[in-house]
Amino acid sequence: MNLLILATLFSMVSAEKSPRLKFAVVEAPRFRFLKPENYTSVYHQEGTEVLFVGGQEVIYKLIFSDKGVHDTQIPVVTDETTKKTCVSKSAVRKHECDNFITVLEKVGDSFIACGTRAGSPKCWHLVNGSELKDMQEEISAHDILAPFPSQRTISLSADGNLYSALSAATGQAGSIRRTYGSKKLLKTETKWLQNPQFAGAAVMPYHDKIKEEIYFFFSEVNTPASQDEEPYRARIGRVCMVDEGGLTNLLPNSWTTFMKARVMCGKKGTPVQYNNIKQAFVLTSHHRTGVMYGLFSNAWNTTVVCAYSIEDIDKAFSTSKLKGYNTSLASPRPGTCAFKNNTGAHNQKILTVIRDHPEIDDMIKPVGEAPLDLPVEDHFTHIVADTVLAVNDEHYSVIYLGTETGKILKVLHTIEGAFIIAQYSLFNDDSPVTNMAIDSQKGHLYVGTELEVQRLPLADCGRYGVSCRECILSRDPYCAWDMVKKKCTAIPAESGNLVQTLEHSNASVCGDVKAPKARSTVPKEVLVDKDGPVLLPCPVRSYHAKYRWEKDNCIKQYPCTISGSSCVLAPTPDLPLKEGVFRCMAVESGLQQEVVSYKLVFNGGSLSTSLASTLGSTVLLAAAAHWLL
Repeated sequence: MNLLILATLFSMVSAEKSPRLKFAVVEAPRFRFLKPENYTSVYHQEGTEVLFVGGQEVIYKLIFSDKGVHDTQIPVVTDETTKKTCVSKSAVRKHECDNFITVLEKVGDSFIACGTRAGSPKCWHLVNGSELKDMQEEISAHDILAPFPSQRTISLSADGNLYSALSAATGQAGSIRRTYGSKKLLKTETKWLQNPQFAGAAVMPYHDKIKEEIYFFFSEVNTPASQDEEPYRARIGRVCMVDEGGLTNLLPNSWTTFMKARVMCGKKGTPVQYNNIKQAFVLTSHHRTGVMYGLFSNAWNTTVVCAYSIEDIDKAFSTSKLKGYNTSLASPRPGTCAFKNNTGAHNQKILTVIRDHPEIDDMIKPVGEAPLDLPVEDHFTHIVADTVLAVNDEHYSVIYLGTETGKILKVLHTIEGAFIIAQYSLFNDDSPVTNMAIDSQKGHLYVGTELEVQRLPLADCGRYGVSCRECILSRDPYCAWDMVKKKCTAIPAESGNLVQTLEHSNASVCGDVKAPKARSTVPKEVLVDKDGPVLLPCPVRSYHAKYRWEKDNCIKQYPCTISGSSCVLAPTPDLPLKEGVFRCMAVESGLQQEVVSYKLVFNGGSLSTSLASTLGSTVLLAAAAHWLL
């Protein structure tokens, strides 16, 4: 009995952490590559239908519509001599001796494409979205991207300038640089970074442009790490966009505002920490508020998501002591974004402090001092997020997580925590999600693997059902119930009479609903042998609902065991199956629904016309659920 209670409690907890709904998407517009693309980069300008994908010796220009995808392929071939030279010098990386397009960015009026070109990087202008031209201006492609695709490159365009972060590799130190544009080209000092592996970058906007910054997210090698320590430490680095370098004799071509901080991801009071940041995505506003979502892993490659307040990060960089520096700080504070050529910010003492003590003492801790409560059995590979203005005029965060099996989790993040709205199965081959791009203006999510790219709508309201309660219980900020048109609709909608609840599952806003009928479905008649095995399937709509089987108007109740997308009738020794009507009931947030019903008749008993009789005397209905339902 105790084991049964524990198992029931565990299943209830697991259900709350699981996706509420699961969808297999087959109708989304998609494009399939002619060959596997092991290393890809993507560029999407919000408000357009175009997605650029950088692949091996090719740039794909994909124009999406509801009817399909129109593709244009722009070849970027490397000559055979360069490839052979690469193979002779880099035998271990010979599979990377080709031209992989790893940078696609619009910088001002220019569209820049850069490829590894078999270990000798090169950049081009992409003109009219279809033609490549050599860049005439002086530019070092080696500063913009790494020579091999496995050495991760992060690029970011901001205010007409290109910023590049190159991860460290054998014989190559990592760096953060401003590499192209109107402002002075700058770099990090070698000693500031310890073999960094970059995970993302984001602009921190501000109404006063002088104070605008760029954050870089990366992991450093933890040296020397003891046996019980993890080999990585996660970091946030930041620079000011107005930075123009130091004095002639001190940091002349380096950042004068670079600072970094340690980022913690783990549950307070436990030794389990996730110190390797793999991806990062930032939601922010001009008021310097917002949230940073980080995708982290530990030494066992378990992945989690931690959320951080932008205000907390900003405060730490503005007020924390500097590591290893015990003297009071001069004014202006080292690292402060200041006017160009501000002599106060460029004095020798302040620059010396920045050069020798770029790390702050304070550690950045996640909101709630713990990762989001998500299923750890899903291995996450990519993350993007969006801010949605709901019916109550409050903003809510929605996170999209790509997994190693090609699935997408759609997650609502509120003060109360994480709620998994739905899981989308997109790809037949279950390839890992390698790229995602989100377009809030058009309302689209682009998802890519090494084999194909698909587009999903952010507001997928029609999937939630045809009733008010089904719509409300979805807790999807993009969707609300239209009381006039009686349908689940995307917001903003034409009708102003919309209802929605997001903080918790509460369908009471739908008003009073009459009690469900005792018999709301027509039983399917099933003929079986008296002693034969029978498994009656009940389709699972919501994985947060509780399911049970009732027999003959609740005289007896049977447990329901979820198996895949069905909840199967599980007879017990105390409750063997007998002839009669079995009804599958689902209860969620006070809403009870009859999902399906069967009339079980033993072979030789009275039976009217039955579809199931064609199956023979012994029936395994779970395997034939798609036929019966």
